Amino acid sequence: MGPLAGVRVLELAGIGPGPFAAMLLADLGADVVRVDRPGPPAIGPDPAFDLTNRNKRSVRVDLKAPDGPGLVLGLAARADLLVEGYRPGVAERLGVGPEACLARNPALVYGRMTGWGQDGPLAARAGHDIGYLATSGILGLIGPADGPPAIPANLLGDYAGGSLYLVVGLLAALQHARRTGEGQVVDAAIVDGAAHLGAILWGLLGAGQWHDRRGVNLLDGGAPFYGTYRAADGGYLAVGALEPQFWAEFAALLELGEDAPGQWDTERWPELRARIADRFASRTQAEWTAVFEGSDACVAPVLTLRQAAAHPHLAARGTYTDHEGLTQPAPAPRFSATPTALRRPPAQPGEHTAEVFADWAVEAP
Repeated sequence: MGPLAGVRVLELAGIGPGPFAAMLLADLGADVVRVDRPGPPAIGPDPAFDLTNRNKRSVRVDLKAPDGPGLVLGLAARADLLVEGYRPGVAERLGVGPEACLARNPALVYGRMTGWGQDGPLAARAGHDIGYLATSGILGLIGPADGPPAIPANLLGDYAGGSLYLVVGLLAALQHARRTGEGQVVDAAIVDGAAHLGAILWGLLGAGQWHDRRGVNLLDGGAPFYGTYRAADGGYLAVGALEPQFWAEFAALLELGEDAPGQWDTERWPELRARIADRFASRTQAEWTAVFEGSDACVAPVLTLRQAAAHPHLAARGTYTDHEGLTQPAPAPRFSATPTALRRPPAQPGEHTAEVFADWAVEAP
């Protein structure tokens, strides 16, 4: 059933990090009910393929109808956690803001997921992952020194800096609510979470061990032994041979030669990078994968999504799984006493309306 079995979560339908946060809670065993609005989704795939709606149930409520806010407040009265991702003030205008919900349920933890946060000069502005990362200083870390910043899909802002911080906040506030009976509002902003992810780099920057520009540092591709290289067939290999013993094994298997520059001979790093690149360009990705297989040289082929799902290690662990015809990541992390599972396919909007209102003992619409 998962470690959150028995926890009730009400999700007000949105896109991106809010639904993903609710999916994570559902994967951990919570009873997540998503409140979908009438009509087709504004953005995204067919609901049958929206994996962020797996392990959830869906009710359909029109918050702009006279009885809509009351129905949601009735559900909020039964919930432990609530997740919404509107712009600041929208939930209040719809009649389902924190004040109204906490009046019905003082122990409720009300989670608010936004890009800019609930206050500040940009709070009311539209935005997306790429802009939040740009403003927080994180996007500027990624990419080559002589090229534009690289875009990490929308994983680093929406989900790492957004969803995961919202879930941590919700679970921490849930502990407080269960101890004291006092609910509260969790303000999870992607700019805050993304900035927080950079804590170690701020420490290195203060110590003079990190340059405030990309592509010139130890962990951003500046070092020739921590980066990606193109093979003869166009595939790439990722190299992370940081420690001396791993570097020694890497240099031997790559056959760099005894006259190659030393690992920490920084003035000769351009020469070392060129030599490593030349060696990788001499064989295919598969051939180099075979060379480094079973070693501690810290080299891995850069895989596509479908290739990753078939990788022997991930297959052995069940990192990816097939559920009702859809290949997808399995729930994570793993628990020894309260294992998680894929219990339901993605919910269709409104599919469980009568069932949920009955289960949660709320008068049905």
